Amino acid sequence: MKAVIQRVKESSVSVDGETISQIGPGLLVLLGVAQTDEESDASYLAEKTVNLRIFEDQNKKMNRSLKDTGGAMLVVSQFTLLGDCRKGRRPSFVYAAEPQKAETLYEYFIQKIREMGIQVETGQFRAMMDVSLINDGPVTLILESS
Repeated sequence: MKAVIQRVKESSVSVDGETISQIGPGLLVLLGVAQTDEESDASYLAEKTVNLRIFEDQNKKMNRSLKDTGGAMLVVSQFTLLGDCRKGRRPSFVYAAEPQKAETLYEYFIQKIREMGIQVETGQFRAMMDVSLINDGPVTLILESS
């Protein structure tokens, strides 16, 4: 499982021109699920993401987590994170999980985040989405469960 995590001042997702979810300060998480991923991968990434100390404290040091700040999270499924671009010019998605498995683990990840008391908004699985954000920093990190 792979996640691109962006600290944001705000973020939203639109489908067919209609905003379906939005958050204020917090994290935008683009989440990709691999064929070999299991619930343990989702649990690991959920815990790591919520507790990652990437928000500034009173001394302007990245020392606070999403949980510490009370921020929200917007989670967007993105299978293209599993694209393999090593050969040729067209990405191969052979390592990405099949949609049914990916959706199950995506939902499991969201459930784990909510269980930690974080407000979670989501994109729409398998939809063509427009994702908007205002980066805070910018701070962007990539986490992998493997």
